[in-house]
Amino acid sequence: MRLGWPELVTVAVTFATVVAVVLLHYEGLSLIGRTIRSRAIHHRAKILMLIFAQLSLHIFEIWMFALAAFVLTQAFAFGAILPVPSGGYLDYVYFSAITYTTVGFGDFVPSGPVRFLAGMEALSGFVLITWSASFTFLEMQRYWDRD
Repeated sequence: MRLGWPELVTVAVTFATVVAVVLLHYEGLSLIGRTIRSRAIHHRAKILMLIFAQLSLHIFEIWMFALAAFVLTQAFAFGAILPVPSGGYLDYVYFSAITYTTVGFGDFVPSGPVRFLAGMEALSGFVLITWSASFTFLEMQRYWDRD
């Protein structure tokens, strides 16, 4: 197996995307935590803010992976998502969402070097979702018994 230009660029784009989403998630959770602790609102509203903010983070991260897949397959032609998405960029977002959440319906399948991005997205999505779940658990422990 050789690592040529397409594979090296794919690894670099994947690495940059994973670093970007992890840093975004870290900073996002930090901001969410500071925000809900500083607000003088009902604790149930704090939990709702937490959940909606985390969903927003995950959605943005999915779009970031979709952009990476789009650039790798469309701009560089380093692999493909099959069948070729006919719905445009939103098909890439859909592919990214099912990969990030590790659902993997199988209606879109990566081929070529972009498969590396898909595998790392699944791993990253799993880690970030469990990180959010842990963060939610800790924040709920802080506020849950206040009724």
